Amino acid sequence: MADDPQRNFRSAYYEKVGFRGVEEKKSLEILLKDNPLDLEKLSTFSQRFPLPSMYRIHVWKVLLGVLPPHSDSHSLVGGYRKEQYQDIVESLEVMRYINPCTPFTHIYLCMFQLESQVLPRCSETLPPNDENEDFLAIARAMEEIVDDPVDCYWLIKCFINQFHNKFGDSLPHLPKSLEHYLSQEEPRLLNHLRSIGALPQLPYSLWFKRCFAGCLPESSLQRVWDKVISGSCKILVFVALEILLSYKIMLIGNTRPEGVVKFLCNIPQENTDAIVSKAIDLWQKYCGNPNHAV
Repeated sequence: MADDPQRNFRSAYYEKVGFRGVEEKKSLEILLKDNPLDLEKLSTFSQRFPLPSMYRIHVWKVLLGVLPPHSDSHSLVGGYRKEQYQDIVESLEVMRYINPCTPFTHIYLCMFQLESQVLPRCSETLPPNDENEDFLAIARAMEEIVDDPVDCYWLIKCFINQFHNKFGDSLPHLPKSLEHYLSQEEPRLLNHLRSIGALPQLPYSLWFKRCFAGCLPESSLQRVWDKVISGSCKILVFVALEILLSYKIMLIGNTRPEGVVKFLCNIPQENTDAIVSKAIDLWQKYCGNPNHAV
């Protein structure tokens, strides 16, 4: 979205009278009329602005490759996705991996394992490993956001695959990145976490591997996932940073690392929208906005 004085004036006016995002919604609607859809512009829009809820799932499906850029193929491809979903479910039922009482999230896990060629033998009763638990946490969150099981499965699968393909090499470095930004924003808190031995024990898997699934309510989580899906895993660092900043008084008052970790794994849910908004502000402060015209 190219900046111009007229648009800036209109945006400021709309926001002042309580219609924040009116201009952005119109801009997104224009982008969604393109055929083929411009993935770079859609990604840039999602990085710069919150996605309107009425278009969020559709944009996610396009950016994750569930649907192709060519809009006139969406109905056809959507039909293929549904047929493939049903074929996989029927195969798992025949092999007795699932039944009518199996929770959808476990169905999605078996489907994902089958398609990834890592489905264990039915006779093997292995305890769930960390990777499976990460999958299930993301699946449970996506299930709360997406109503249709077919869309839900494809979004889970493509979200997890894209996340690991794009950001797998970056994940081990995110804790150090968090330390760096915390030293910029609140060095006293960083020193305290170091001194009590809590820093290495922070819930990095919950924050970074699960992308805050199971930590934030879905109403807040989907705004974080907008940024992840459109190309930024760095937003996860700033959400973690803002959680630490928001509860710094409580954290500094806690001298036991296990107490710190327990609290951070179960943060209060009523303040998460404000935390995500401040995290996005910090992310833009340190990383800037994409400069591509939308």
